[in-house]
Amino acid sequence: MAPDPWFSTYDSTCQIAQEIAEKIQQQNQYERNGENTIRLTVTIRTLLQNLKEKIALLKDLLLNAVSTHQITQLEGDRRQNLLDELVTRERLLVASFKNEGAEPDLIRSSLMTGGAKRGVPNPWLFEEPEETRGLGFDEIRQQQQKIIQEQDAGLDALSSIISRQKQMGKEIGNELDEQNEIIDDLANLVENTDGKLRTETRRVNMVDRKSTSCVII
Repeated sequence: MAPDPWFSTYDSTCQIAQEIAEKIQQQNQYERNGENTIRLTVTIRTLLQNLKEKIALLKDLLLNAVSTHQITQLEGDRRQNLLDELVTRERLLVASFKNEGAEPDLIRSSLMTGGAKRGVPNPWLFEEPEETRGLGFDEIRQQQQKIIQEQDAGLDALSSIISRQKQMGKEIGNELDEQNEIIDDLANLVENTDGKLRTETRRVNMVDRKSTSCVII
């Protein structure tokens, strides 16, 4: 089975985000030690631009996968959530790099330490689902593929049920058509019988009148 291009791009994008976090932490240490950070600054800017382009690519890949029905809508929503988390991480990394917001040093430290300091949110694990917490990229991808397979199996079962119901509907329709034909035949038979009965009734009346005339003579 060929690797999903979306997940391979997602993995590489997460790695870039991780590298940016490490560089920002390193830059922070350099600043504290009074060391030159120009080279690190250029590197971080380049990585941030790369991260932005990767996220844009992920958006395009997801839109194409959903619009061409390569994935289910539920899987599309799940990938969108992962993408939203990446966008949030990108914003936090940019804010940390530009020293924007409250306590930027703590934000940069949190990116690397996993939120070890009490009361400091960890942007890298921002709203991470419980079922994926602590898993690596490969494990998350395998979990996603398993979920997709389970969804496909469920859709196959649903499709089979719908097909059976459709066949039952056709059979019921055919049976109704046959019953309508029988009713039409019965209606024609009754109409013909009624016509014959009227004809015979007229003949009997005519015979009665003739008989009466003969008796009078």
